[in-house]
Amino acid sequence: MANAHSLGGVSRIPLPEVDLPRPQPLGGVDKPRLRTVAAALTALTALAATGLVAGPAVAAPYAGPCALERTPAHHSEGLDTWNAAYPRPRRTLDAVMVFLSFPDSRPLTTPAELTADYFPATSRFFDRASYGKFHLVPHPQREWIEMPQDSTSYAIQRDWNAANRSAYLRDALKAADAHTDFSKYDIVYFVADPDAPGVDSDATKVVNFDRPMRADGTDIRRIVTVFEQHPPDRNVLAHETGHVFDLPDLYHRPSDGKGDWDTYVGDWDVMGSQFGLAPDFFGWHKWKLGWLDPRQVACVTRTGVTRLTLEPLSTAPRAAGAPFGTGGGTKLAVVRTGPSSAVALEARGAGGNDSATCTQGVLAYRIRSDSSSGGGPVQVLDAHPDSEACYGDSVYPPLADAPVGLGESFTVPGEKIRIEAEDRTASGAWTVKVTTG
Repeated sequence: MANAHSLGGVSRIPLPEVDLPRPQPLGGVDKPRLRTVAAALTALTALAATGLVAGPAVAAPYAGPCALERTPAHHSEGLDTWNAAYPRPRRTLDAVMVFLSFPDSRPLTTPAELTADYFPATSRFFDRASYGKFHLVPHPQREWIEMPQDSTSYAIQRDWNAANRSAYLRDALKAADAHTDFSKYDIVYFVADPDAPGVDSDATKVVNFDRPMRADGTDIRRIVTVFEQHPPDRNVLAHETGHVFDLPDLYHRPSDGKGDWDTYVGDWDVMGSQFGLAPDFFGWHKWKLGWLDPRQVACVTRTGVTRLTLEPLSTAPRAAGAPFGTGGGTKLAVVRTGPSSAVALEARGAGGNDSATCTQGVLAYRIRSDSSSGGGPVQVLDAHPDSEACYGDSVYPPLADAPVGLGESFTVPGEKIRIEAEDRTASGAWTVKVTTG
């Protein structure tokens, strides 16, 4: 499904955290005003950089023996500290959508129509995933901003030449600066005219700079470049925005570009596939992003039998007047297996962002904090390796039936860990027996 993956973060070298502006109310285009862009060309030469460094850390919010240490790996899955090069999605963040047209193509759609392709769907995805702890507020511009060069001159493609990509971003920021006060926003989306002849829908990416570009007295450290068709791929902006929050690509890119892309995690996280039947973020990612409280994470450290009750990952904390305990219990269990590895367990079922799933149960997956984005930092463990499910709907049917079902047991390959899904509670939680050692 190579054509299904217009994904990918090309961010390379993390940068210091910026002072984020206070949230602004939802609005449209800023009144045009002439300003200059203070963007050094050296900031653009680093777009194709491949060296990786660990970004600066902030105070460790995740105590406990199961919080794997963050490593220099690109988008490391370690969560003992937060990488301060990235904004933390634990409050309201404001995103500007800048719509770019080209001299060689008259747009066939409008900014309003393209905005509706992505919002409110993307905001609702994050509202559900974060249990209301994070709000993404879009600020779409109302008019097209024309680029100085034809769309074909930038040679836009998935594996983009660094010089052409630099020219595109330099021109886009300069053109947009006369219409946009970038100091108001935490996230920048550059949305290209989807019908321009030079636009490649497989080129949507996040671009980070080793040295930030500057406009309106603020550092711009990353830009989401959107080259989708109209309508776009489902959940594509949720995936790309996940990179803005330091989440890795979880799909496997075949060396020849052919074959299955979804062999690592299948349908089970939007960072693996934006088309997944159950694309909610893994519990590990929700812990990393601060959406799970420490009390909702169980660290299995003792040898022998541990029994747990796991609330479905998609169940939101109880509202006022709801039955006690609904949605606020344990959502993630972790068994550490090495200095940079762990096995995680969570209950997945049809609800929230996972409403289209065709299977349910206790999902187990392996985490490696020393594996880089795209290198398999998370791999789902298949409790039914000899069968498939959801053929025709799943992005990777062999993993669609990966969860441990009610009454079933599963031994993690290569580990002394056995998982049994013993029962369900009246509220829908799963009682799980974990045997280690």
